[in-house]
Amino acid sequence: MAIRFGTLIGGKNNMDKMSIGKKIAALRKEQGLTQGELAERLGVSPQAVSKWENDIAYPDITLLPALAAELATTVDLLLNDAVEPETRYVEEKERKNYDDMILKIRVKDGGDKVKVNLPMPIFDALMKIGVENIEIGGKGENLKDIDFEKIKLLIEQGAMGKLVEVESEDGATVEIFVE
Repeated sequence: MAIRFGTLIGGKNNMDKMSIGKKIAALRKEQGLTQGELAERLGVSPQAVSKWENDIAYPDITLLPALAAELATTVDLLLNDAVEPETRYVEEKERKNYDDMILKIRVKDGGDKVKVNLPMPIFDALMKIGVENIEIGGKGENLKDIDFEKIKLLIEQGAMGKLVEVESEDGATVEIFVE
């Protein structure tokens, strides 16, 4: 099943600032479904779907996961405005200066949390001595399989936001962001 975070129509994201009813109608039509077909799949009347689409009534909260699945979207998109991506590409002319960027490493290991913010010049210096020699709050083992050279390359090419999320066998999670 494909998950959609917005539909591009007429050059802009048409899911922004739409009522839930209008979103349901637009997504239903995209799926090639009639109101009756959607109603049948959800076990409701066609009149109920019509009321939703005309913003006269709302779907029952227990129907939202099934409704989102039928419309190839998420409950979040149905209920909210457009979803911000965790990772984005920034054009070169709009990027911050590399030396002003911050690499953020978050390690969650059970109840322990370690947060490290590294300005990129310090990150570069650490890369020269070898990140395999770095311990972050005793959590260095969780960082050993992360290719920091590739992360640096992503940043240089314009990637921003969350770049990596890794969960180890023991349940520890490492997240790496750049801002």
